[in-house]
Amino acid sequence: MNDPVAPRTGPARFGRATNRRRPGPGLRARAVPVARAVFVTAALVTAYYLLPLDGGSTGATAALFAFGLLGVVVVFSWEVRAIARSPHPRLKAVEALSATLALYLVLFASAYYLLEHSAPGSFSEPLTRTDALYFTLTTFTTVGFGDITALSQTGRVVTMLQMTGGLLLVGVAARVLAGAIRAGLRRQGRDSPPE
Repeated sequence: MNDPVAPRTGPARFGRATNRRRPGPGLRARAVPVARAVFVTAALVTAYYLLPLDGGSTGATAALFAFGLLGVVVVFSWEVRAIARSPHPRLKAVEALSATLALYLVLFASAYYLLEHSAPGSFSEPLTRTDALYFTLTTFTTVGFGDITALSQTGRVVTMLQMTGGLLLVGVAARVLAGAIRAGLRRQGRDSPPE
């Protein structure tokens, strides 16, 4: 079937370059990180609602909160390294950002809930877990409807920490993730193929 006289077809016949870009990840490769991101977010929110959040001592709550913030940094750092090693760094970055963001928001919602229960009157109204998560999201998104406000000094300090952390998460984290994506693509010998 190999006829040397037969006309050549395909890109070489018309003088086109044969080095093509690698195809992007398939549907499964795209769906898995998205599914993992949804699963991690759902698991964190479920844990937030199901775990017993008791208003223990203020010192223990503050220490737990500090360890939680450290945990967010550790998870983010681990995810940055995973992005650089991933065969699909852009998809891994989406997954990493959603996991880090969900952990961050649940941590602050827990802090607000515990603060309101250990020091009632810290907010303009008593906070349920849903109210605490709502306040966390309105603060993070800078919408701030004003229906729930921090009244105590501790509540305001924690809210300011969340605002500062949110700015860092959006600004610095986006830059770090972009660098990790570039490193992952360089490692694979690709510049910027579509994913």
